[in-house]
Amino acid sequence: MGAIRSAEGGPLRRTGRSVGRVLRAPLTGAVRGVRKATHAHGAGESGLGKLIELHAVNSAGDMLITVALASTVFFSVPTDQARGRVALYLAVTMAPFTLLAPVIGPLLDRLPHGRRAAMAGAMLTRAVLALTMSGAVATGGLELYPAALGVLVASKAYGVVRSAVVPRLLPPRIALVKANSRVTLGGLLATGVAAPLGAGLHQLGPAYPLYGACLVFAFGTYLSFSLPHKVDSAKGEARARLAAPEQRRHVTRRSSRRKERRRPPGLRTVGASVLHGLQANSALRMLSGFLTFFLAFLLRVHPLGGLSPAFSLGVVAVAAGGGNALGTAIGALLRSRGPEKTIALVLTVALGTTVVAAVLYGAVLVVLVAAVAGISQALGKQSLDSLIQRDVPEEVRTSAFARSETLLQMCWVAGGAIGILLPLNGVLGMSVASAFLALGAATAVRGLLTAARRASPHPRVA
Repeated sequence: MGAIRSAEGGPLRRTGRSVGRVLRAPLTGAVRGVRKATHAHGAGESGLGKLIELHAVNSAGDMLITVALASTVFFSVPTDQARGRVALYLAVTMAPFTLLAPVIGPLLDRLPHGRRAAMAGAMLTRAVLALTMSGAVATGGLELYPAALGVLVASKAYGVVRSAVVPRLLPPRIALVKANSRVTLGGLLATGVAAPLGAGLHQLGPAYPLYGACLVFAFGTYLSFSLPHKVDSAKGEARARLAAPEQRRHVTRRSSRRKERRRPPGLRTVGASVLHGLQANSALRMLSGFLTFFLAFLLRVHPLGGLSPAFSLGVVAVAAGGGNALGTAIGALLRSRGPEKTIALVLTVALGTTVVAAVLYGAVLVVLVAAVAGISQALGKQSLDSLIQRDVPEEVRTSAFARSETLLQMCWVAGGAIGILLPLNGVLGMSVASAFLALGAATAVRGLLTAARRASPHPRVA
């Protein structure tokens, strides 16, 4: 009898193993393909590939939390109540964040030897807060909002540290702007996968996307410590400041000699290109925050012609996300030898598009504005990264990325506040968007073009 069972069990086991291999093949093939792409051109040896994968996990977790919060704060109630809820969300989360954001950069400057721990802490914090919010997400109680603020702060803290880490993991064959493009593109692809997954989990219950986010961030905590140890190295670095530097002369009584101490250069004083690049990107980031909130409410009340409100929001979201991905891909492919001209061009195109949308308001133009905003923000940010790489001294470059990212996040908050407070009129909204883009163009474009004419060629700005 034992021999018969053995003879019968053998083919069954072999069949089971064959079926398992067939089922695993697509997954393992996809994993190998992703790993090959993220580790190409020396990114695997330098550790950049691991950062790309970590950022993908981070973006997926943030999207799951966004789906859960949007379903509770925005979609679950009528438009008037939703506007009040989102206003409350802004008041409880965005307003304190505006005060905390300037502190994030300087605080993280003090942790140059603990960047992996800082990223892991940001992941773990969001894992715990996702579980905390799971109990309140169904009712939308007030306890949801402080937890949401904590998630927002942890997310932006991770973003600041990530910007500071990229230069440490730069492969010899990849310039900084392309490295940032790869990291961003990995996050966008993960967001695209997580969005429908979050919607599917929400069908099981409002708390399930948060359970998923908790697992994703827990995995991100582990991945943070898998980054190379050189991430925690601060050799050759100093702190960059936004304020203008001053040279202080101190007289020592003991030696009776005059010593001169130079403070690290600030982002305003390393060159006109960086200053005007920050101004232009601030306007583009304000546009992104403004459109996120303004169009979300506008299209609920006035959907695109012939479409439902939900489908209208989906079309605009796909246009914005596709534009961002396209801009990131363009930045990864092009050799950006003229970042000043690129920033001036995308800001001018964004301004022209919003002006046309304000004059000839219509469904097609709304979608076009969302797509152009996505492309412009992606290309503008990558070009700003290139300017910082080129013009900021190496000893303060890492800190400069942290400071610039903090400033741009604050501008996104300001644009979002304008979007939530503005009356729901499409022509008015596009006019307001045109106004702050015009202000950005007036302060930045001429200076960027002048700086571009004066800039000498640099070999590794690509």
